[in-house]
Amino acid sequence: MDDRHRAKSRTSTGKQIGFFEKYLSLWVGLCMVVGVILGQLAPSLTSWLRGIEFAEGSQVNLPIAILLWLMITPMMMRVDFGAVKNVGQRPRGLLVTLFVNWLVKPFSMALIATIFFRWVFSMWIGPGEADQYVAGCIILAAAPCTAMVFVWSYLTDGDPAYTLVQVSVNDLIMLVLFVPIVQFLVEGASTLMVPFKVLIYAVGVFIVIPLVAGVFLRTLLIRSRGKQWFEEELLPKFAPVTITALLTTLVFIFAFQADNIVNRFWHVILIAIPIIVQVYFNSSLVYGLMRFFKVEYAVAAPGALIGASNFFELAVATAIALFGPESGAALATVVGVLVEVPVMLSVCNLCNRTRHWFPKATTA
Repeated sequence: MDDRHRAKSRTSTGKQIGFFEKYLSLWVGLCMVVGVILGQLAPSLTSWLRGIEFAEGSQVNLPIAILLWLMITPMMMRVDFGAVKNVGQRPRGLLVTLFVNWLVKPFSMALIATIFFRWVFSMWIGPGEADQYVAGCIILAAAPCTAMVFVWSYLTDGDPAYTLVQVSVNDLIMLVLFVPIVQFLVEGASTLMVPFKVLIYAVGVFIVIPLVAGVFLRTLLIRSRGKQWFEEELLPKFAPVTITALLTTLVFIFAFQADNIVNRFWHVILIAIPIIVQVYFNSSLVYGLMRFFKVEYAVAAPGALIGASNFFELAVATAIALFGPESGAALATVVGVLVEVPVMLSVCNLCNRTRHWFPKATTA
């Protein structure tokens, strides 16, 4: 049996995405309906929730911050930063991923969003709205995916250890590059000003706090109970908490965005188009470079998926902190959540069908 037939047999037997992840777009749609109804029927409650800040002048919404801590901290607990030391064994796949994530993706998204919102969609979208949507798309692209990459890697038979290395290194780089990239591109591609203090608050609240908490809890619990117990028994118990926090966060966000969605639903469809273009462009670029440099499939597929998907929890929170929960920028990041799963599943399917393009795995 040749590689192509072997690939088909493996994928046909195989791996199923979890029930929640598989229908994430449906849950997001339901949350949108519930949130919009809440925002329209209880505007005073929505306004009160929207006004609670993490600290005076931070513009970081405290209810959303708490929900995101519940969501992101378990994700960070999965990341083993000790695995980074093994990256020198097979550097090509990681270097390709980092090149596209940090030197191509945010800049290409800025260009794609500018072309669509300022030119292609100019008859439907005004200059002020275009500024907001471009900013939201840039924030979305500047935050590479974390937790969901493990799902995409699993569905494409990716190397889980190498995927962990890719995610870990991206998280560390995000601490340094996220703020300057977002500030540079948003201010360069729009007339909006990005308050540096607010952006630092957002990174501190939504990356540093859950990252430190996740690393601390992982180290403490593995030392006390062992790695097998931690990964096989404890982490799965966090799934209901993470899911509940995600869905509640989305209800809040859509409640805060109720007027935007009701009055500009056509814009939701328009926003989705450049985001989808960006996903396919970046995944194709990573995948093509991986093939050019003869990287094995189990590294190439997750790399393409990391290069295409986004850490939408961070992006949504940052857009809200910078421009407010009712802003067009926040709406753009929320649209990223809506399109994430179906588009990424199509990329997974393409990877599975083309695994015969790549060399077999090596033991090095």
